[in-house]
Amino acid sequence: MIIRSADWHFDRKHCRSLWREVNDDQIDNGAAGLAFYMVLSLFPCAIFSLSVLPYLPVANLQQAIMDLVREVLPNDAAELLTGTVQSVVSRRSYGVLSFAFLFTLWSATSGLHGLMQQLNIVYDVDEERSFLKARGLALLLTAAFFGLMVGAFALIIFGGTVQTYVCNRLGWSAGLLGLFAGFRWVIIIIALHFAFSLIYYLGPNLKQPFILITPGSLVATLCLLGVSMAFKVYVNRFSDYDALYGSLGAVIVLMLWLFAAGWVILFGGELNDVLRRDHRGRRARSFEA
Repeated sequence: MIIRSADWHFDRKHCRSLWREVNDDQIDNGAAGLAFYMVLSLFPCAIFSLSVLPYLPVANLQQAIMDLVREVLPNDAAELLTGTVQSVVSRRSYGVLSFAFLFTLWSATSGLHGLMQQLNIVYDVDEERSFLKARGLALLLTAAFFGLMVGAFALIIFGGTVQTYVCNRLGWSAGLLGLFAGFRWVIIIIALHFAFSLIYYLGPNLKQPFILITPGSLVATLCLLGVSMAFKVYVNRFSDYDALYGSLGAVIVLMLWLFAAGWVILFGGELNDVLRRDHRGRRARSFEA
């Protein structure tokens, strides 16, 4: 289901409402909490994922994911994440895989459960779902995100194979390389957008239809990509966190990026909620008239 064009109306009144909701719901504090949960879940999720990927029938899948991490994250944070994960995965064993699976389930569901609680605050609803139902939804989101990641990177790798085939016959021109690079980012954007749509649908304790394209999901997707690229450039070229924090510099950079990601997710939810309540108000007034 795609949101109707009438629901995209956004004016100065909505801007004031959005600013008020962002301040009232204190999404800065919520994003800081999400950054903590994401740090807890990021490494075990990455370790488990890269332990499982070699068993999937997709060649070079692990390398494609690592390359994307290095493109999106600042250099120090990317090296911290990829280096730690590869160090653990290189000593792969059934014991490590089993422990990573159990810890991934606990940490990932805890992280997504925390996100669901923050979205309840954003949407001004109480959490009335049982513990098992909430954790089950968090587990479902975890599985969906893993499936989206594998599917997206499988398409990217397939695109790389097609690129090699075409370029070997037509020549490695800048235009063709740009075309296939654009194809890769289109797939990533679509997968990221669908993930945000699932979060906004299943996250809050709210009965609502699934809407594939909403203002919040679009804004969150574009903002996360834009913030990631801008933050990467700033950290790599204009800032030196190692001078301030020493060996903790990479950790601080990763935490800041996760804070920005959490803030963007919550802001997208705030935007959806403001427009949703305005749409309901307009419908109520039309019925009264």
